[in-house]
Amino acid sequence: MALNLSTLNVALPHVVRHFDAGAVAANWVLLSFMLANTVLIVVFGRLADMYGRRGMYLTGLAVFTASSLLLGFSPTVEVLIALRVVQAVGAAMLLANSAAIITTVFPRRLLGHGLGVYTASFSVAQLLGPSVGGLLADVAGWQWVFWFNVPLGVLCLIWGAFSLRSLPGHGERQPLDMPGNLLLLVSLSGLLIALSLAGDGGWGSPGAIAGLAVFVLLAPLFVWVEHRSGHPVVDLMLFRHLPFAMAYLGAFVNTAARFSVTLLAALYFQSIGGDGAFEAGMKIMPLPLATIVASSMLGPMTRWASARTIASASNVLTIAGLGVILAGMTARPSYTLLAVGFTLVGAGSGVFFSANTTDLMTDMPHNRVGIANAVRLMLQNVGVVLGTALSLTILTAPLEQDDRREVFAGTISDVSSGAVGDLLYGYHWALIMLLVLQGIGMAAALAGWVVRRRPGPAASTTVTGQAGSGR
Repeated sequence: MALNLSTLNVALPHVVRHFDAGAVAANWVLLSFMLANTVLIVVFGRLADMYGRRGMYLTGLAVFTASSLLLGFSPTVEVLIALRVVQAVGAAMLLANSAAIITTVFPRRLLGHGLGVYTASFSVAQLLGPSVGGLLADVAGWQWVFWFNVPLGVLCLIWGAFSLRSLPGHGERQPLDMPGNLLLLVSLSGLLIALSLAGDGGWGSPGAIAGLAVFVLLAPLFVWVEHRSGHPVVDLMLFRHLPFAMAYLGAFVNTAARFSVTLLAALYFQSIGGDGAFEAGMKIMPLPLATIVASSMLGPMTRWASARTIASASNVLTIAGLGVILAGMTARPSYTLLAVGFTLVGAGSGVFFSANTTDLMTDMPHNRVGIANAVRLMLQNVGVVLGTALSLTILTAPLEQDDRREVFAGTISDVSSGAVGDLLYGYHWALIMLLVLQGIGMAAALAGWVVRRRPGPAASTTVTGQAGSGR
């Protein structure tokens, strides 16, 4: 499942060419999965607590596997987008329960090892995803980007049915915050629709205006509902302590920048450089490889500095990397320069995620750790969704409408030198936007660092209240 999260980024041009899809449809091939997965993770985590993790996990695995099979047979891009939503439902069931199952079945003395292997598997999948997706799309066809999940899913389903029988059954029944979940889904959908349609028809198009209006109207209502809910999707109490709020903002921004760079680079190498999907995936490898190496170095680093100091400083690497990538994305790119930029972004992000998460969880009151981590994951997912939508909107904004589809098909270099020049302009502005976002993230990290160095009430005393006080 982790491999599937990154394989399609590189293989997207194959899908677009196969269906002759437009720019908006190409956007939603990616965004539909991200949006559904983001909204449903917390829901399925709560349902698993109430009704048992084994059934939820196996159901998610079955849904994910079956939808992966059907995706390869999609007759139209609209069907493919709909099936991506179904696939996201299964993925949310898996993600909401994987770490919790490991925590349940492993003895405390081995829990660190179990969670370490689980985390490492995601890192390895992240490293292999672009190259595996590119290889499958180039050699076997885009369908195999989905079909390779099927035999693995069947084996895991059989193994899980037997090995997870000892998991506890039903837990305590708690009400679900369905109004909050629905408002989050509709408001985020409105914003994403506005961004995708604005990139295709401008901000004056009726669809973009309507989508933006939905978001502007419902986002404040979502905050009000969450404030009054006894079991909110997003516990607003966590944001009352400034260092925690800044840590969440940093996680949101850093995820948006890092994921968007990977997608922009994959499209750049295929649209400007004329590379195939596999070659593009291999060229991006320095970024996830640096992420894995850098994240493993946090332990030794904490001997010399605190996690919050390391998290603040790591933003410098990410900003420097984005600047190098911006300088290297030209009509005749220097891969050496781009590889240096990818390495810096990967290293900065790897250190930041490990240090920021450690800092957040270390100071969080014990009775709030579970919900705090769930909110962190949710905000990171929202960062991926919004970062992707913003980047693609800015990227294609300078192009004529007919040329926008060619970007996602990876064929714009065959159209005209003028279109290539406009596209490079879009890449540069998209990267400038990511630099601004990362600058905000750095400012947030520094603000949290400064506040925590000041004498005052302990962090644990400011987040112990329960959300949903009804005020």
